Amino acid sequence: MIVEMLHTEGCPHAVRYLPRLRRLAADAGVVEPVRVRVVADDGTARRERFLGSPTVRVGGRDVDPGAATRRDYGLSCRLYAGQVGFSGTPPDEWVLATIRGREAEERAADTHRGGAR
Repeated sequence: MIVEMLHTEGCPHAVRYLPRLRRLAADAGVVEPVRVRVVADDGTARRERFLGSPTVRVGGRDVDPGAATRRDYGLSCRLYAGQVGFSGTPPDEWVLATIRGREAEERAADTHRGGAR
């Protein structure tokens, strides 16, 4: 399972958050290293559906439950609305819930493929 963080160059939230994201992924049993990518221009931001820095994805899915309906792509700072207010990084529970959800989807797909043989 791929966990990735996309960010703009010099984003202070991304720099501070990366060690925490790595710990969350490792504690959740993700064996692949966290991938880190810089989004450098508006064209890339649109192609990547980049909602601001930092953006965290698990298996290609943004950890923000409301991200799928948003279209405000661009080079900006990102704010996450969690239970304790706004933060420059996603709540841990969003990251962990997305990891668990993707794991469940992968298990279901494996079971389905195995059952089709």
